[in-house]
Amino acid sequence: MTRAWILPMLFVLCGSVVATGLIFSGTPGAAAALLLVFVLLAGVNSPLIFPRSIGALEAHRRNAVDGRPVVFWRPGCKYCLRLRIRLGRGAREVHWVDIWRDPAGAAVVRAANDGNETVPTVVVAGQPHVNPDSEWVREQLSRSA
Repeated sequence: MTRAWILPMLFVLCGSVVATGLIFSGTPGAAAALLLVFVLLAGVNSPLIFPRSIGALEAHRRNAVDGRPVVFWRPGCKYCLRLRIRLGRGAREVHWVDIWRDPAGAAVVRAANDGNETVPTVVVAGQPHVNPDSEWVREQLSRSA
């Protein structure tokens, strides 16, 4: 769990250092704006936005038991972030697999996308769907409940 917070903490630390430099150079307004940008970047890359990722094998095992969709994603992907935000609280019901941390997950995505790591790729009932609409994913979630 600690590793998941390294990047967000680095964003906050770097933003604080740069903002301190700007304050000492006499531009506190720019320092505050820049610090806000770094804090927002930290929040977007934190586990607060994306639920904890699991491995592809574990996600498929859980999917076989409960039928919930498996979402393959990667940090920094604006489409993955958009899907996560649009799913709202329902995002915690989905099984998330970070393809940058799980080579098996990356292999599943490449197999579904002609060798490309296109995310988000959502697998429902063994069928991959690339960058699906959030309403469709919500509908799949309600069917599995």
